[in-house]
Amino acid sequence: MKPSKSFKLALNILRHSKVRSWLTIIGIVIGVASVVAIMSIGTGMQLSLESSLGGLGADIITISPGASRTMGGFRDFGSDQPSASSSTAKNLTIKDIQALKSVENVDIVTGTVSGRGEVYYLAETTTVSITGVDPIAWNEITTSTLSSGRFLGASDYSAVLVGNRLATRSFKQPLSVNRVITIEGASFKIAGILNESGGMMGGGSDSGIIMPIEAARAVLDDVGTDEFDSIIVKVADADLVEQTMSDIDARLMLTRHVTNRTKDYSVSSSVAMQATISSTLESVTLFLGAIAAVSLLVGAVGIANTMFTTVLERTKQIGIMKAIGAKNRDIMMIFMMNSALVGLVGGVIGLVIGSVASLFVAIPMMGMGGRGMGAENVVTPQLLVFTLSIAVGIGIVAGLVPAYRASKLRPVDALRYE
Repeated sequence: MKPSKSFKLALNILRHSKVRSWLTIIGIVIGVASVVAIMSIGTGMQLSLESSLGGLGADIITISPGASRTMGGFRDFGSDQPSASSSTAKNLTIKDIQALKSVENVDIVTGTVSGRGEVYYLAETTTVSITGVDPIAWNEITTSTLSSGRFLGASDYSAVLVGNRLATRSFKQPLSVNRVITIEGASFKIAGILNESGGMMGGGSDSGIIMPIEAARAVLDDVGTDEFDSIIVKVADADLVEQTMSDIDARLMLTRHVTNRTKDYSVSSSVAMQATISSTLESVTLFLGAIAAVSLLVGAVGIANTMFTTVLERTKQIGIMKAIGAKNRDIMMIFMMNSALVGLVGGVIGLVIGSVASLFVAIPMMGMGGRGMGAENVVTPQLLVFTLSIAVGIGIVAGLVPAYRASKLRPVDALRYE
């Protein structure tokens, strides 16, 4: 029997068992839709994470005060201040910067201070994160780009850079270059507006302000003249970031006279942070996907049950086909195609529903500056092909035993079946 003829017979069986077939298909639809929605959300979260952390630069290492053990030594998301697990954590000083300059593969070392302050503009006031930097070093390290204006120069003191979101959304009158704003009672001219990027070097955000470090020390409270809230290191070779982090850790332990148990600082990089969180997100996504896939197994049981019933209903027709020359493989092919069609139809409908559902589910993630940002869900072609293949495969496997039993029926017994 030609495959085209087998396909027509299989399609005819599906069409004449509408209620039973559609009830079976619904099980596959639910499973496929759940898997597609969950996996697309997980993929979107990973891409959003990579976009956020990628703005920090792959060749950047950050040293923060406090031996944070809750995040494996990484800075806490959503905070403008370095996280510390100990209230006795010492602040970083100029001595630490001097010590790090001699570490192999270290290109640039600079300290930053940070805090929050009130910004006054045209009778409106808002509280923003403020980061003080060495303008020359920061210009070499940052991956931020300008929307307008210029970067800070060595001679700047009363000039600032403003985050895009702060410039465009925080005040009724948008901020622009050369405008004067008041920060904690001191006047500053806006030198440049940064492009929106999800983060700034030094732990600020698109709603923050970058200013010369000496000016920041003057406007921020509780900032010593020889203290830093973080130290930023740019390495010469980004491929050696992990080794350089180890060398930095060893050097600071030596100069600060601490051990692994008494360590009062943490060393992190965007690359290590991204790898750790991406691995966690991937594990969670796979776990949730596996739970959703259980419904596919339920759908497989439904297909097998439907196929057994179909074989019983068409026993006499099987006997007639065998009596006029149909072979065992022809009978088996018809019922295998029928079960595969059930999986295919359920898979296609499930893909459509899952893809549409994922577009209406926004997963909030915390940006680097503590602001929420939505993770865009991504439905990849690979996910669609994989899920559809699984649906069809489940249909074939579930129909294998019923199709085999149908092919082994003896024509005489099948014709006598009532």
